[in-house]
Amino acid sequence: MLVYGRNVAKEVLQKPEKVKKITLLKEFDDKTINSLIEKNKIKVEYLSKKEFSKFDKYSHQGIILDIEDFCYSNYKDFLDVPDAKIVILDHIEDPHNLGAIIRTCEAAGILGIIIPKDRCVEVNSTVMKTSAGALENMKIARVPNLINVIDNLKENGFWIVGTALDATIDYRDIDYTGKIALVIGNEGSGISKAVLESCDYLAKIPMYGKINSLNASVAAGIMIYEVISLDK
Repeated sequence: MLVYGRNVAKEVLQKPEKVKKITLLKEFDDKTINSLIEKNKIKVEYLSKKEFSKFDKYSHQGIILDIEDFCYSNYKDFLDVPDAKIVILDHIEDPHNLGAIIRTCEAAGILGIIIPKDRCVEVNSTVMKTSAGALENMKIARVPNLINVIDNLKENGFWIVGTALDATIDYRDIDYTGKIALVIGNEGSGISKAVLESCDYLAKIPMYGKINSLNASVAAGIMIYEVISLDK
């Protein structure tokens, strides 16, 4: 997988064993990155500006890293963690949204994220870039069936909290103590019917303006920091 950008590079280079090769613009100059490359003896290919133009579709900042594909976690690793706080993404399709949510989860200390295998963006270079390197410190499990996983989470003491426009409970009025799995729905259609019916609580984020919904990553940020508020 190709990833790019200086912030991402600095995070990835903390685990240099994942890096296969680095491609740099000949004029590239970043003392921290250059030092990490030299320290870890990583293979580097230098290209002229003309040669590097093949990467111009990326916001590369003069550096491209060829790394191993992302290694997904097993959601069962989350089950026995006391007072675990996790996020379930119900068919998020925009890699920028996924990257932004990963960044927020990592900043907030969320234990892990669960995504479905079907009809959901997978971890790719855009997700890595948008997460600003946070992906390196976030456990993500990719599962074939969200409903089965939610049932298993419930059996292991998790409360499932979703968001819905027509919910009657204000998100600030829910008790988030104990194990919580927060569900964030698809950008256009929200949480699917089957997942909605599996939630223990449905919360609403009040809207005071003329629009009636928020971007998925923004809604996730609001909810995530409310979920962790009792732990901090």
